[in-house]
Amino acid sequence: MRPAAADVADLVRRVGAAPPRLGAVRLVVVDGPAGSGKTTLAGLLAAALDDAPVVHMDDLYEGWTGLGRDVWARLREQVLDPLARGHAARYQRFDWDQDRFDDWVDVPRHDVLVVEGVGAAAAPVDQLSSLRVWVEVDRDLRLDRGLARDGARMSAHWLSWSALEDAHFAEDGTRGRADVVIDGTLPASR
Repeated sequence: MRPAAADVADLVRRVGAAPPRLGAVRLVVVDGPAGSGKTTLAGLLAAALDDAPVVHMDDLYEGWTGLGRDVWARLREQVLDPLARGHAARYQRFDWDQDRFDDWVDVPRHDVLVVEGVGAAAAPVDQLSSLRVWVEVDRDLRLDRGLARDGARMSAHWLSWSALEDAHFAEDGTRGRADVVIDGTLPASR
């Protein structure tokens, strides 16, 4: 699948045409390597979907080594399973500065939920997702973006995280299962 510009209006149409698979909620997952533009796209998409709530996988990882089965279990138990049953959802947010899980965050009720971050479209959530979006850019640009945001002192963490996500994406085949592949270097259009 060839990457395209992020046409938010097209994504909104796709979401509206897709059946809800998470109870009455349409789950949109925005995945791709760190620094590719997932958070930016998810924010634009959520705003265009009448301020749909966004859950950031960064809030669910247990730090720099948290990309593993525990993160999907946490997402499923705290957010997806309650929504599938028609209940309110909330999750315990990881505090990166304190290196521990801390406060609880309520997920506002809405007919769409956007989950963004590395691993958001992992195979365990496939059957619940109404739309799977993959965002990608060149590795060097991703690292530049990450270090611009987090500082050069985080370089070792970014490089080790990159290796973890490479292994995850290779095993999971995430890009190949995406409904839409977006070029994170192109501006989003409405």
